[in-house]
Amino acid sequence: MNKLDHRMNNVLVPAAGRRVELIQAFQADLAARLPGARVFATDMQPELSPACQVADGAFRLPSVSDPAYAESLLSLCHDAEVGLVVPTIDTELLLLARERDRFAAEGVNLVISDHALILNCRDKRRTAALFDEIGVETPAIYPRDAIRFPAFAKPYDGSRSIGAVALMSPEALTPELLADEKLMFMEFVGPDHVEYTVDVYYDRGGALRCLVPRQRLEVRSGEVSKGVTRRGALYDELLPRLSRIKGARGCLTIQFFVNHETGACAGIEINPRFGGGFPLSWAAGAHYTAWLIDEYLLDRPVPFYDGWKSGLVMLRYDAKVLVDDPAV
Repeated sequence: MNKLDHRMNNVLVPAAGRRVELIQAFQADLAARLPGARVFATDMQPELSPACQVADGAFRLPSVSDPAYAESLLSLCHDAEVGLVVPTIDTELLLLARERDRFAAEGVNLVISDHALILNCRDKRRTAALFDEIGVETPAIYPRDAIRFPAFAKPYDGSRSIGAVALMSPEALTPELLADEKLMFMEFVGPDHVEYTVDVYYDRGGALRCLVPRQRLEVRSGEVSKGVTRRGALYDELLPRLSRIKGARGCLTIQFFVNHETGACAGIEINPRFGGGFPLSWAAGAHYTAWLIDEYLLDRPVPFYDGWKSGLVMLRYDAKVLVDDPAV
């Protein structure tokens, strides 16, 4: 059967929340490849999700912690003729990684990295070993009885910088912080470093197809609000090192600190999902959303791509989505 005639050509972004621009990127790339196919979104409260309002259709699903979540998602995929599902939040990754083969057997492509990789990415104490495998240094992790100051404390399984705190002196280390088993204590990376987020794309065979470094100029609530794409020493250094990460699939978002004098880089986090700043990479020409459609819905190979635009600045602002109140 011709792929253009296949019924399950719709795309679904679960737990879409505020990812309006990601939905719009999928809509633009899907319309260019599969006219008539649609981009759907889900949320626990779709009526209050901006991304759900701009999607071609929205559905309510239970919390990812609900035992029925995976089954509800699969049932929705059948009902809505969804062939491609792209998870975007940390809390659903481990669960859905275990479901990937079952979904595939039902004709639904869950684009997600292997369970073992996600487990290591979710536990930032294990992430250091991943960076070591690819030859990238990381800030030192201190034992609780040998913390060196200044230090940085953050939850080992956290996201969006929630719970992270700089400890500039021993006096800042309270008994409550020390007793918090979720916190890990790391070497403090000072103002002589610049923070980068790198959007990396791996095809379904695990081969690197693109990477775009984005310098984070300003961050709000853990997500970039001002950034700029940069092609330079960091790109050249990472290209061979990131050629493969075992179990990687689709978009990964990797964070680095780069010393602006020496150029030395330190790996901080690996998030096996789209990051909030991906719309900048998309605008620069790195259409990962299109490549997912090519690979998983059209069975087309994705070649290596380095034609993205360097020096493109993103300046974000708050915008609104207006809808009619269904209760009125």
